[in-house]
Amino acid sequence: MKDAYSLILSAIDNGTYRPGDRLVESELAERFGVSRTPVREALQRLETQSMLTRDGRSLIVATLDHNQLAELYTVRTELEALSARLAARHATREEVRVLNQMVQDDRRIVADPQALSRANRRFHHQIHLASHNRYLVQQLDIVHRTMALMAHTSLAAPGRGDRAMAEHQKIVDAIAAGDAAAAEQALREHISTAFETRLKEGARAWADTIEQDRR
Repeated sequence: MKDAYSLILSAIDNGTYRPGDRLVESELAERFGVSRTPVREALQRLETQSMLTRDGRSLIVATLDHNQLAELYTVRTELEALSARLAARHATREEVRVLNQMVQDDRRIVADPQALSRANRRFHHQIHLASHNRYLVQQLDIVHRTMALMAHTSLAAPGRGDRAMAEHQKIVDAIAAGDAAAAEQALREHISTAFETRLKEGARAWADTIEQDRR
């Protein structure tokens, strides 16, 4: 059975709790069927990791501002690029076949952004594992955990799903060919496009909010 920390983190990751939502110790204990002590400890741990923030006496799911988002993508780009480079050197034939199969399977769900977002995390994690570097995997787990603080997936943008799958295939092809430089570059371009898409969607949402406020 998962511990309270893992249960709360999973609930944030799957969107049960979104940025800005208040987390109440007693409610969490009841929801997950655990005592309040491990919930309290889990909340303290998540606050230390900046997954939660204080709003008066309440703890709420943190929200990433523009600068934090840019910083996160900078770190993610470098670590992901390294994972692709190492995967091109160390991935087994079986791991390459799994990555190829993931791309084919994920093409079938491009119309479902939430399902595709979950599949996207699995795909990237598989590349992390194929790097065969445990310390890199640990750091990428932290980065992807923080990405759960983004309220929406960039894969929901019109046409982004199909383009992302083409980008995934390019990454896998480079890894399969053992071309470390090409794998790194393909991964960098993939993350850059995802970040650009997220910025455009954020700007559009901000403009929509301003327009509504004027009415």
